[in-house]
Amino acid sequence: MKKSKCRLLTPVLLVFVLFNSACAQGPSASGVAYVNEEKLAEQSTVLLNNAAYLIPLQNLDQLKVASIHFSSPYAAGFDSLLNKYTSVATFNGSNYLGPKSMDNLSADLKWYNTLIVQLTDADFNNSQIIDFINTNQKVKNVVIALSGNSNSLAKLNYVTVPVIWTERVSPVAALWSAQAIFGGVAITQKLKNNISYAYKTNMGFVTTKSRLQYTVPEDAGINANNLTEIDNIANEAMRERATPGCVVLVVKDGKVIFNKAYGYHTYDKTMPDKLNDIFDLASMTKISATTMETMQLVDQGKLNVDSTVGAYLPITHNTNKSGLLVRELLEHQAGLIPDIPTLEAIKSADKSTDSSAAYPTKVNERYYLRKDYFKDVMWPEMLNSTLKTRGQYVYSDLSMCYMQQIIETITQTPENVYTQQQFYNPLGMQTAGFLPLYRFPASRIIPTEDDQVYRHALLDGYVHDPTAALMGGVAGHAGLFASANDVAILYQMVLNGGSYGGVQYIKPATVAQFTAKQSPVSRRGLGFDRWDPDLDHHYPSKLASDQTYGHTGFTGTCVWVDPKYNLVYVFLSNRVHPNLGSKLSSLNIRPRIQDVVYEAIQKGM
Repeated sequence: MKKSKCRLLTPVLLVFVLFNSACAQGPSASGVAYVNEEKLAEQSTVLLNNAAYLIPLQNLDQLKVASIHFSSPYAAGFDSLLNKYTSVATFNGSNYLGPKSMDNLSADLKWYNTLIVQLTDADFNNSQIIDFINTNQKVKNVVIALSGNSNSLAKLNYVTVPVIWTERVSPVAALWSAQAIFGGVAITQKLKNNISYAYKTNMGFVTTKSRLQYTVPEDAGINANNLTEIDNIANEAMRERATPGCVVLVVKDGKVIFNKAYGYHTYDKTMPDKLNDIFDLASMTKISATTMETMQLVDQGKLNVDSTVGAYLPITHNTNKSGLLVRELLEHQAGLIPDIPTLEAIKSADKSTDSSAAYPTKVNERYYLRKDYFKDVMWPEMLNSTLKTRGQYVYSDLSMCYMQQIIETITQTPENVYTQQQFYNPLGMQTAGFLPLYRFPASRIIPTEDDQVYRHALLDGYVHDPTAALMGGVAGHAGLFASANDVAILYQMVLNGGSYGGVQYIKPATVAQFTAKQSPVSRRGLGFDRWDPDLDHHYPSKLASDQTYGHTGFTGTCVWVDPKYNLVYVFLSNRVHPNLGSKLSSLNIRPRIQDVVYEAIQKGM
């Protein structure tokens, strides 16, 4: 098997310390050197002209950001890190210093409301660049990232927009400045000397860290060498055909210290997995969409987990579901059956190969379901299903189908729309959402099963779960797609007690309630899966603490948050390609990788 390649923050960022440490290869000394350079960058970075508190950037869902560079040798790395926080278009301003003018650049930037301008000492020799800044600061949000000497800073006396200045000209300093713009790192310093009449001693604004930082393991007290076993386990998974590929991401203390892609989209090895590839999260949807919305509605006083299903869904009044408690649904103790018949129950008259008013629901390519199939067939099947095990723990997808109906009734908004508007877009999650093919090409989405029995197609961008597929791709239990970085953002918010980027999405007490053990008969929280007290199970891994919560996904995914270690662990794969296999579980790939992380934390530097 070809050795997996490390996907860096940017392929042209030639920083050997970042390559060796962030990818868990090479001597720990390189990671220490990187951390030392970070400290020097922090000590030399000052924020000026921030009286309007534009920095760190807020309201990401309202921003259209462009980054412009001229002579900066580190623009590629800088721009790559900007794009970890939100979608940022990049422009090489040097292309507008010839036949194309800076006026052409301003015209090309007409759709962007926020401009990040990278400057070096050399750029101040060109009056066109100065005129460009002066013109655009009057009509747009402009942020200047200056790396250079104090004489260059003095030449910015005329600007009124935020200036992030560092005298340190290095790749790491550029990465530090990029993260400071979004609150990935804090700006702590003020001017130590008088620079000009506008910039004097002790001037400067300080900020706090409010979003993920991207760094090396040594920055979190971990020796990068102690993470190399992750490579071996991931490669074993592909060698044993447990999955064609995977992405592993680790966040420690709010810092992404490991993020690596392995293998390929499929076993033909034509398309390597990439860090920003989009995976079908399967049952991770339960906590990443439905439970998130449920928690927010509880905060707003619109939903009570101790109320009955009938209080929110009148259609259940004449069924055995009316008296079920919402918390019983979230704990999987309502007595619901695991699922209802799906693809095998479809009759020829229920589907069509072409879309039409009579067949509007797209299941996948050349598979359309008749109008109101969910309302006429699936929902009655759920409403009339038996209750055999109420009070016992029986995992059921129907529980989250009911929760979807409840939260959509309360909000009068489809779950996919609500979660996109209230969570994913504001958080800066660029790929997360339902129905990914409406926003991304199939080449960015990892394929799952090659279903030749019912759907007669390779599922690429269409939800794998059959029930969710027949519901049009939007369901309370499955249907969410995302990249590993997006999953990390969402669960860092949860780990932070519901706060991220300076915004409180969910109250800390609500997060604590939902993620804590709730039931005497199971390990579950409300919506969340948790650490198993039966130590023989080693679930989710043998070294996870009893505070750990998260969820797995049928497609070969998981996210686990361990507050004791201030840790977020993300593993995404497509183990169901081309067909369902059990090797990912039998080889314990996910828990073994998780244990490598714990062991590295315990060993320290």
